[in-house]
Amino acid sequence: MYLPPHDPHVDDPMRFKPLFRIHLMERKCATVECMYGHKGPHNGHIQIVKKDEFSTKCNQTDHHRMSGGRQEEFRTWLREEWGRTLEDIFHEHMQELILMKFIYTSQYDNCLTYRRIYLPPSSPDDLIRPGLFKGTYGSHGLEIVMLSFHGKKAKGTKITGDPNIPAGQQTVEIDLAHPLQLPDIENLHDFSELSRIVLEVQEQVRREEQEQEQRQEEEECSQQAASQPAASPLGGEGAEGEETAAGAEGTTQNKAPASQPFVLPMGVISRNEDYPRTCRICFYGTGLIAGHGFTSPERTPGVFVLFDDDRFGFIWLELKSFSLYSRIKVSFQNAEAPSREAFDEMLKNIQSLAT
Repeated sequence: MYLPPHDPHVDDPMRFKPLFRIHLMERKCATVECMYGHKGPHNGHIQIVKKDEFSTKCNQTDHHRMSGGRQEEFRTWLREEWGRTLEDIFHEHMQELILMKFIYTSQYDNCLTYRRIYLPPSSPDDLIRPGLFKGTYGSHGLEIVMLSFHGKKAKGTKITGDPNIPAGQQTVEIDLAHPLQLPDIENLHDFSELSRIVLEVQEQVRREEQEQEQRQEEEECSQQAASQPAASPLGGEGAEGEETAAGAEGTTQNKAPASQPFVLPMGVISRNEDYPRTCRICFYGTGLIAGHGFTSPERTPGVFVLFDDDRFGFIWLELKSFSLYSRIKVSFQNAEAPSREAFDEMLKNIQSLAT
């Protein structure tokens, strides 16, 4: 398992933790060992579920228990996962979230299902190279997000989740057709000024979407319009020039980025105060928020801030919170040895032995 660094140090390297290992012997004999816990390797099981998916099971979960009971297990987990003790965490809400995560993750006892992650393709027109990033998520700590580009949209998809937003959900969406012109550095300290700019763009996006829907309805009812669908812009009539200019500006910024001063507005909370003080470009975007258990999810306005090729940020307007993301640069150990084909073949051999 590759764990993110301890919160909030997003630029630190990933941490490596073995979870299971497979021994292939002569005569196609194989053994599986669970590496979870602090009592050394013990008996485990591995099974193919379907393509690009397999599961592991520990057959001796008593090896995961500690003499001091759940309290000792929690304190040990807290030191390893968070790099701190419970006494170091004064915020009651953060203590609650950490305890929820421990209860949720520890119940599986290393009986897990693994699914292959396909990284997004890269295009020369992308704002930056897509890939995996470590990001700060307030009291939830650091989480892993996959950044991908889809035409005039960019998406950040959660690879690891939390009690509010689970893995697989689209945590942020960036509208590359709507760059934001930040106020000068003095006025940027004023949160209300940034909020005014973002909400104006949000209203503009809403109008363009309504115009697009209305135009599509008219085209469906008109045989003449059906013969020339390519003439329809994505935005409204008045937005065509804006989108073209925005796209051109984004491309220009990408090819020859010019730095501009950046500082978080007063009142915006950041887990990591060591964020860059200059940025290349900002875009309007939305971020997904929800209650515990992914209840009442909604997309709220925000600001995507591109710092450089390996770092970006997102200001959650409604939460008055800032997330800082840093690219995962690690060359995963044993990622190419064995190869995907060799590993799949190894799983099939173990499966045939089990049956």
